[in-house]
Amino acid sequence: MPVQLDTPSASDLLPIKGVRIGVAEAGIRKANRKDLTVFLLDEGCAVGAVFTQNRYAAAPVQVCREHLAAGQGVRALVINTGNANAGTGEPGLAHARQTCTALARSLSLHHEQVLPFSTGVIMEPLPLDRLLAGLPGALTDAALPQTDSGAHWLSAAQGIMTTDTLPKARSQRMTIDGCDVSASGIAKGAGMIRPNMATMLGFLATDAAVAPAIMNELARRLADASFNRVTVDGDTSTNDSFVVVATGQAGNTPVTDLDSPAGSALLEGLTQVARHLAHAIVRDGEGATKFITIQVEGGRTAAECLLAAYAVAHSPLVKTAFFASDPNLGRILAAVGYAGIHDLDVSGIDLHLGEVHVVTQGGRHPGYREEDGQRVMKQAEILVRIGLGRGAASETVWTCDFSHDYVTINADYRS
Repeated sequence: MPVQLDTPSASDLLPIKGVRIGVAEAGIRKANRKDLTVFLLDEGCAVGAVFTQNRYAAAPVQVCREHLAAGQGVRALVINTGNANAGTGEPGLAHARQTCTALARSLSLHHEQVLPFSTGVIMEPLPLDRLLAGLPGALTDAALPQTDSGAHWLSAAQGIMTTDTLPKARSQRMTIDGCDVSASGIAKGAGMIRPNMATMLGFLATDAAVAPAIMNELARRLADASFNRVTVDGDTSTNDSFVVVATGQAGNTPVTDLDSPAGSALLEGLTQVARHLAHAIVRDGEGATKFITIQVEGGRTAAECLLAAYAVAHSPLVKTAFFASDPNLGRILAAVGYAGIHDLDVSGIDLHLGEVHVVTQGGRHPGYREEDGQRVMKQAEILVRIGLGRGAASETVWTCDFSHDYVTINADYRS
């Protein structure tokens, strides 16, 4: 069961002017499930994106990069679940390109105006015939009225799921230059979660006007505040993609500087959407029973704070202790010690578990009692606060525990 995560409803989601969505059942891997989604973007939309840092990038990631570099202007996205089209060599690249060509032909676009995305099992050929046969149904769905309901956003969130147990979607309203601005986003991800990026697909759209030149910077900043701060198991996927679309139909003066008042308002609103989606991925982590915030303070740099935070967040010993509600908290200290902060003076380490002070000056706090630690570890949401005692930098990472179900889900993934 997801950790304190509810299924979004269509009434909670906002349609975005300039974006139409269509979803179909193509039978790519399983019958009778939504597995093919298209986003159709009005002319003039600005698009930014960030992708996996895995050198074994999937075919659709490679094609996305090629098409964005071509500068034709993005007019459509096509997303399939059930097959990652990764580790598929030249045939996989050909299939990704053929997908773009087929959708572009249906929409009278250039093939480089289409971006493809895939998620699912790695190293299996993409069933291109089923995907292409499903496109007309997705386009028919996209042609339906969708100006007064978020139903299509919810349908898309369902259509990109793999091992997710719940769809992940969020909307937000904000004001920029006195104009009402809307934003909606969806994401999928539950395992193989580790930045850069967290294993995921994420799509966020706003009707704000944003200068195309800053869209990639916008996508990077949003990812760094959300998807690049979550981890489930330390594995980096081959297919990670996060796309941000600005349709420009809200009527605001185009945002040209993210550090301006208008840019800050835009960032604040979109970050709320992206962070909710990132947290939802962790809350729905495969087999997760606890949502854990790891806050590292007192570092010399943000980078070393992240080293410590991720060392703790990735440790199987730490994560299994949280699952068991076992306050074996020396495992946290060990992880901080091997994080790679080479000149770390451990006599400056502080550790709090929730409100319980566990470690002071590198050793057990004289007032700490194990039953207090266990009381906190039994909670569904847990804060771990680590003080390095060497500076003013701080960073936060979100993760979950490891349960028996994590092993079961991944052992049975292809069955």
